[in-house]
Amino acid sequence: MNILITSAGRRVSLIRAFQKELKTIFPEAKVFASDSEPVLSAACHVADAYFDVPRLDNHQYINSLLKLCDDHDIGLIIPTIDTELLSLSKHKAQFEAIGVQIVISKVSFIKKCRDKRAIHEFFETHNIAVAKEYSKSNYQLPLFIKPVDGSRSVDTYIVESEEDLTDYHFSNDKLMFLDYLDHNDYDEFTCDLYYSKEGDLKCAVPRKRLEVRDGEVYKALTKRNGLVDFITKNLKRIEGAVGCLTLQLFIHKSDASKIYGIEVNPRFGGGFPLSYLAGANFPKWIIEEYLLSKSIEDKFDVWESDLLMIRYDDEILVHGYKD
Repeated sequence: MNILITSAGRRVSLIRAFQKELKTIFPEAKVFASDSEPVLSAACHVADAYFDVPRLDNHQYINSLLKLCDDHDIGLIIPTIDTELLSLSKHKAQFEAIGVQIVISKVSFIKKCRDKRAIHEFFETHNIAVAKEYSKSNYQLPLFIKPVDGSRSVDTYIVESEEDLTDYHFSNDKLMFLDYLDHNDYDEFTCDLYYSKEGDLKCAVPRKRLEVRDGEVYKALTKRNGLVDFITKNLKRIEGAVGCLTLQLFIHKSDASKIYGIEVNPRFGGGFPLSYLAGANFPKWIIEEYLLSKSIEDKFDVWESDLLMIRYDDEILVHGYKD
């Protein structure tokens, strides 16, 4: 009944949430963490124990996780970063063969999420508008430029004048030229969605992003607004989606009917602790579904709205560390 949270990094709050919920049901069970540099990972130090694993691009990564699960009675894996999702999903059957479940979406859906053009098509199929993409020979300013396979806001640009465009923008085939949705006109929301094993939506919590640092939200506010009904109507069921998804949407400040889909990440987002503390208990539901074989029957919609989260830096001290 032990749980492993992979690529734990800074996800201290996620570790603690799973510890609280797991030990309520199985007092002797443990929440482990793994990372390629666990001594430098704050989350690893708050886990019940941590493991040093190869980097994701090492061909031994999957084998190392399989061995950890076998050696430490791990029955459930929670992935946390984009770059490990595809590999873990492809090898899901190997883990199931030794009695380990991974809370992860199907390969086909993960591929859509990793490809920004494919996820735009997904949105349009589900009646969700997307920002217009321009060709690099025929565009209108201002532009928002981002890579088709990017994450964590890396290699993104707001372009307001021709002087801001460089040869790099035109020569890099991965960069998309998109209509810029101005933050003066639009509010940005990240919505935490929980999907059952069958791909049915069980909970949706919109979080208004007030301040972001290094691609992760630092100030956010839960809002029970029209996005809940919008998501329920258009994304009630997603083939191949399971567990926690983070959906990014823009909604116009004065015209709430103008909603644009930006991206979907099929994993826990860095701001999930706000939804958890508001009452959306995804860790408990995961434990019930995957370790107790319970069905999540009803849609959950009693989380606290207008809950403000203000994050801050804290310290983890490791005595006797030698670099």
